[in-house]
Amino acid sequence: MSGPRVNAGGSADRPALVRCPSERCGRQFRILPEWLGRNLYCPACGVRMTARPVSAGAALRERERSVTGGAGDGPARLPLVALVDNVRSLWNVGSIFRTADACGIRELVLTGITGCPPRPEITKTALGAERVVAWSYHAEPLEAIERLRVEGYTPVALETTERAVGVEAVRWPSRTCLVVGNEVSGVSSALLEASRLHVRIPMRGVKNSLNVAVAFGIAAAQAAAVLAAAACRDRHGGDSG
Repeated sequence: MSGPRVNAGGSADRPALVRCPSERCGRQFRILPEWLGRNLYCPACGVRMTARPVSAGAALRERERSVTGGAGDGPARLPLVALVDNVRSLWNVGSIFRTADACGIRELVLTGITGCPPRPEITKTALGAERVVAWSYHAEPLEAIERLRVEGYTPVALETTERAVGVEAVRWPSRTCLVVGNEVSGVSSALLEASRLHVRIPMRGVKNSLNVAVAFGIAAAQAAAVLAAAACRDRHGGDSG
C-alpha cells in the first residue's frame, strides 16, 4: 500500500500549510499531508477547494516566467476564448486544443497546474492543434480573467450551480470567455465568483457530470455556433447597407 500523498510544503509527519482560494477569505491553515491534492472545505468560509501547499504558488510563478505561449496560425477566429484552470490530464488538455481549433476559438488561456505544450501527451490528442491555436499561460486564473475583461471578454463558467443556465438556452456574450476547471473539483469558487454567467449541460442518465474535455466541446460548439451566426449577420448587414 502506498503512503500518504505528499507535495512540496509538507512531509509525512508534518502538517502542510494551505490557503483558501477565495478572494473574500484567503485564510491560511494547516492540514495533514495526506489531504494534499484532495477536495476539502475552508474552515473559515466553507468554500470547496483543492488543497495545495502555499509553496506551490512560487513554483507556478516560476513556470509562468519561463513559458512563452503560442501565437497560433490559420484563419480568422471568433471572439471566443477559453480559460482552462487546473486541468490535470495532459490528454484532456490536448483534446481541448483540438476542439478549440475546430470551434474557431481565438485563444486558450491555461492557468494553475494545467499542462502546456510542448508535451507528447498533449500532441497525441491535439494532433497538431496546439501549433495553430494561440495560447498563453498564467499562474493565477484571476489575473488572467482580469486581463480578458480588459480586452472586453465576459467570463462564462461551465459548472452546475444554482444559478446556471442550460447550455442550449444561454445568451452568449458577444465576446465570450468560456471557463472550465479541474476534472474532479470543477471550476473553483473564486472563478465562479468572477464569472458573470454560469452554464450547465443537462444530464439525463445516472452520472451527474462529463469528462472535462467532452463538456468543453459541447459548450464551445454551442457558443461558436451563436457567435459565428452573429458574425455572419453583421457581415450581411454591412454589405446590404
